[in-house]
Amino acid sequence: MNNDVSSPLESLFSVRSANIKQSAVRDVFDISVRPGLISFAGGSPNLSALPVEEIGDAARRVIVDHAAESLQYGAGNGTERLRRQIADVMAFEGAAGIDPDCVVVTTGSQSAQDVAAKVFCDPGDVILCEDPTYVGALNAFEVYQTDIVPVPTDEHGIIPEELARVIATLQEAGKTIKMLYTIPSFNNPSGITLSAERRQPVVDICKAANILVLEDNPYGLLRFDGEPLRPLVADNPDDVLYLGSFSKIFAPGVRTGWAVVPKALYRRFYLAAEAVVLCPSTVNQLLVSEYLDTVDWRAAISTSRDLYRERAHAMLSGLEQRFGAVDGISWTTPEGGFFVWVTLPEGIDTYPLMHQAIEAGVVFIPGAAFTPTDGPNHHLRLAFSGVSPEQIDEGLNRLAPIILEAVDAAR
Repeated sequence: MNNDVSSPLESLFSVRSANIKQSAVRDVFDISVRPGLISFAGGSPNLSALPVEEIGDAARRVIVDHAAESLQYGAGNGTERLRRQIADVMAFEGAAGIDPDCVVVTTGSQSAQDVAAKVFCDPGDVILCEDPTYVGALNAFEVYQTDIVPVPTDEHGIIPEELARVIATLQEAGKTIKMLYTIPSFNNPSGITLSAERRQPVVDICKAANILVLEDNPYGLLRFDGEPLRPLVADNPDDVLYLGSFSKIFAPGVRTGWAVVPKALYRRFYLAAEAVVLCPSTVNQLLVSEYLDTVDWRAAISTSRDLYRERAHAMLSGLEQRFGAVDGISWTTPEGGFFVWVTLPEGIDTYPLMHQAIEAGVVFIPGAAFTPTDGPNHHLRLAFSGVSPEQIDEGLNRLAPIILEAVDAAR
């Protein structure tokens, strides 16, 4: 498609439309599916273990046996059946007692991020976030002309004392802070988990400042070992707006997620979501419901956890083998999820390295995509979820010379 076309109608764009950006992940999506290219770019779930024949049978039942429902308009907040099943999924994660009447089914959790920013934020309002954080959320928030401010983190996630300091500094400057956006379990892109000890203090600090916590938790059930950490919403249903997704625990193609909204905020959030999509896809909802009712989805999640553990180990072992003795290179050790965050010496910009990597047959996402700050960035995200251990090894073989050359040049 030719994008070098101008029109007088361009003058009709709204001011906020200038903030609409294409995700860096989407920038390389077409490239990442080239034959022979090994992609560490997209956080794609592995679908090989899905019982596709059973899912096919479920799809047939949904359309043939339930055509009058599945092919018709539905409720704006989702089917009651799926909302009750979502409450069961969340109980499995450790958030028992979720009221299905507080659930809004959404078109993936991405749309819920957009609705949250639309409903709660005026131009100039502040949204706090981890740094780095999910590029899709940054894009959604920036459209509404918000001021996105990072909060310092360490290997245990958001530092409560730093959160309190940032809030106090912004309040002294007269800023209005509306939300803290956090991915507490296996952050995208860093892979870092907010520790159990810090979770309630983070919520308490926000509650004291009348700041809504927006908990984005698509990876929470994909902890490699042990039980999932208790979601923030479990103990704070009136102060946390929770976002979940079936993209990582079933299939991203169904584009089905959900929001658990505090009762006092529910109606306006639901109406805003309804104004965008009228109703979430009924066909997709019924397919998800059939999957949850007819497939042992808990066992499927366990299988996925084993697979992602193996791939994370392959990535971490490969990084240690190639860079363990190199000063200035470090990386995170995720306890679950899809990603490893690599830090190179300061002064190295990983964006040009991405283009070199593509020429060498491997692709990653540069760190600049995941921060609200501008300028060169010396980090990169490596996604291991959709790549076999053998491909991980070969991909690192292709990537290592590029990184080592950049490090040598920076000395």
